[in-house]
Amino acid sequence: MGAGGRFSRRRFVRGTLACAAGALVPAFVPARALAAAGRPGANERIGVGYIGAGRRANQLMDLPPAGEIVAVADVAYDRARQVQAEKKCRAYRDYRELLDGKDIDAVFVATPDHWHVLPSIHACQAGKDVYVEKPLSLTIREGRVLVDAARKYGRVVQTGSQRRSMAGHRYGCELVRSGLAGKIHTVAILNYPSPWDCRFPEQPAPADLDWNVWCGMTEPVPYHADIFVQRSNPGWISLQPYSGGEMTGTGAHGFDQIQWVLQLDHTGPVEIWAEGGQLKPVVYEQPESRERAEGLCSRGYRVRMKYANGIEVRLEDNGPAAGGEFIGDQGKIRIGTNVVTSNPVELAKTPRAELSVQLPSIDNHIQNWFDCIKSREKPIADVEIGHRSAIVCHLGNIVRWVGRPLRWDPEKEIFPGDDAANAYLDRPRRKPYELPSL
Repeated sequence: MGAGGRFSRRRFVRGTLACAAGALVPAFVPARALAAAGRPGANERIGVGYIGAGRRANQLMDLPPAGEIVAVADVAYDRARQVQAEKKCRAYRDYRELLDGKDIDAVFVATPDHWHVLPSIHACQAGKDVYVEKPLSLTIREGRVLVDAARKYGRVVQTGSQRRSMAGHRYGCELVRSGLAGKIHTVAILNYPSPWDCRFPEQPAPADLDWNVWCGMTEPVPYHADIFVQRSNPGWISLQPYSGGEMTGTGAHGFDQIQWVLQLDHTGPVEIWAEGGQLKPVVYEQPESRERAEGLCSRGYRVRMKYANGIEVRLEDNGPAAGGEFIGDQGKIRIGTNVVTSNPVELAKTPRAELSVQLPSIDNHIQNWFDCIKSREKPIADVEIGHRSAIVCHLGNIVRWVGRPLRWDPEKEIFPGDDAANAYLDRPRRKPYELPSL
């Protein structure tokens, strides 16, 4: 990833391509994507850049045949140069320089959570389509700004909620939607821990790492390897300045499954409450494993949510970690990590051909994004879907921090008449990492 701030480099000026309303998004088509004599069209090559070159980015580099890795950017420049050597592509410290590339049609944003939205908005402004890792956002408000940017600039934005493109999860979704468990009234999900904080002693930062820029919108703290490494002791994904903890980490998969299976992608819960009163996040003074704080930031604070249709979501200590147990008046269907079980057991043995609901067989999340880059249709985990799923994660944290029942308006995306809760909708952003005006 690279420096933040407003996208002040070359502002793109491109023609527009009108599209029909509905499943299509407006398109700003890169000139290189249009076929011409002696030049392949979008059906053949898509130039791709990576913002972030760490663990997750490398997992996303097995591209479909149409993809070509053109460039990579990371404030940990040694990681970018390693990818450069392996993939024979360009390397940058500053992602804005990557976005200047005329040969880049699309970008992956695979950064820590607090760096998801700003580069994605800048990419939309630069005329690039985007695959942004889940959770889509660090806050509810910034997620909505990204949705607005994607729509304004006509970009295809896929959220990395790849379980929507996995056969086991699709089959479980089809079972539930086909009514095999009857009318669903409750969904059980894992009781994900909220994040905590740390005050670690300073360590020397790696020479090739711009730690100030890594901190981004957050107030800089002394460098420590157990902040910088994702799931170390504890790692940034557990820490409130940079993430929503596992509530938005693995929880982003679980809550996304609920929204998808129950066809609630357009909305969210309207009531949220939790046991245990107000959660006071743990502060680590020295590195240690996540086990203690995860228990203190989850057990005793079990969250409950209710949708307008009456379905209740219950966060339970034994709930599935990346799916949900869908409980109806005729049985239970439990969707785990690409595995489906049921009670009665016969439900999960139903041949797919016998189901009344059969979804399109999308088995490759990146291929789906590539297909939509060409067709300009919305992908299976479109930016609005990713935003709505992330909201549910954020609600789980906010209700613990406030310590009392909350009402949520999924249309206005506010807690009606509740200034204390609404204060958690966004966070201060230090200069120059403010969100740009659209």
